[in-house]
Amino acid sequence: MAKKAQFGSRIGLVAATVGSAVGLGNVWRFPAEAQANGGAAFLVIYIGCVFLLGIPVMLAEFSLGRGTRSDASGAFRRLKPRSRWWLTGALAILASYLILSFYMVVAGWTLEYFWQSLTGALYELPDHADTAVMSSVFHARMGEYITGSWRPLVVTYVMIALNLFILMRGVQKGIEKMSNLMMPLLFVLLLVFAAVSMTFPKAGEGLAFFLHPDFSKITPAVVVNALGQSFFSLSLGMGILITYAGYFPKDTRLVRTAVTVSALDLLVAVLMGFIIFPAVMSFGLDGESLEGATLVFVTLPEVFAQMPGTQWWSALFFLLLMVAALTSTISLGEVSIAYVQDHFKTSRRKACLWVMLPLVALSTVCSLSQGVLSDVRILGMNIFDFLDNTATNIMLPVAAILTCLFLGWAAPKDYFRKELTNGGTVGVKLFPVILFIVRYAAPVLIAVILGAKLLG
Repeated sequence: MAKKAQFGSRIGLVAATVGSAVGLGNVWRFPAEAQANGGAAFLVIYIGCVFLLGIPVMLAEFSLGRGTRSDASGAFRRLKPRSRWWLTGALAILASYLILSFYMVVAGWTLEYFWQSLTGALYELPDHADTAVMSSVFHARMGEYITGSWRPLVVTYVMIALNLFILMRGVQKGIEKMSNLMMPLLFVLLLVFAAVSMTFPKAGEGLAFFLHPDFSKITPAVVVNALGQSFFSLSLGMGILITYAGYFPKDTRLVRTAVTVSALDLLVAVLMGFIIFPAVMSFGLDGESLEGATLVFVTLPEVFAQMPGTQWWSALFFLLLMVAALTSTISLGEVSIAYVQDHFKTSRRKACLWVMLPLVALSTVCSLSQGVLSDVRILGMNIFDFLDNTATNIMLPVAAILTCLFLGWAAPKDYFRKELTNGGTVGVKLFPVILFIVRYAAPVLIAVILGAKLLG
């Protein structure tokens, strides 16, 4: 039975899909990769990966979702009813749920920092504190806000409740309405911060680093990193794009939508480069690593502490992060909710509760693994890092490979072509190229990424 739920407008459709792709990976992972891998040289390779490989794989997932109007697992069942291809979708659903369990914790951290910025508590510093002192203070604050026993749990539960409220309202009144509000806000905040960053004293030096390619740093490992970043940032292999495409109107032009979504996702990453590199260069922080949580929760607060209107700029930035985190957690939650609705034929309200209530326990364990449960180790990693590594570095690439193989070889004949070209009315000339990438290039290159991650 086809889904009755459907996005109400093209703007809402694009906003929701962009929201699913834009997340904290664009904010803290992309600048770190660019810093370590030759600035614009990495950017050029990253753009190539997005348009040459990311978009074709996105189109494969779009085709599965819109054509079957089903959840991430049901799409495979409907096209191959008596096969085990449904396990590909099940793998994507499980991966997305595991990611949601720790992503919700990180979303809670952004809420904590937003509140601490508003109150000014984050910036209670000793008089005339130098860079070393500020760094020490913000590292201590990060420990307090992230590894504590109860504070991280409270903000995580608040974010779960907010997700539950939005998801219970459904596709149009919940997801689409939220995306139509949040995504313009996110881009406005990004543009404001980019404009402010251009006024910093060493903005030119920061931009020169970001936009001047250093091709001497390009190695096979850098190419693999660019591939991994492009696939992760576009939410490939998570079941999100299949699920959301199930809400696309039948006349949606998939190629145009995929290009639009990818271009906007790429724009977010580039704008973060315009924000981060001038800021860290201007405030003497260019020697610090831009990797991971340290960039967001230590380095950038050091920048804000040296700016007029410290707490307001800080609050705006962490509001931006909250928006990015919220749109991502909503899309991750919808993957499992759509599956429960389809598979168990239950109401949306019940599906939301069945998915989100167990998440409270799982996210609690993930949060506590940063503190009181940090000694609990799985393969040498705490629970949070183990789930992150397993879901993002192993499960997602495997799901993406299998999805490509399914669309390229196992799906009913002409299914992919008819979906991609809207029955032969658009993009017909592009189809052979896209099919070649989905059949051959993407599975091989994703397998290379997977192998590189497993081998360290």
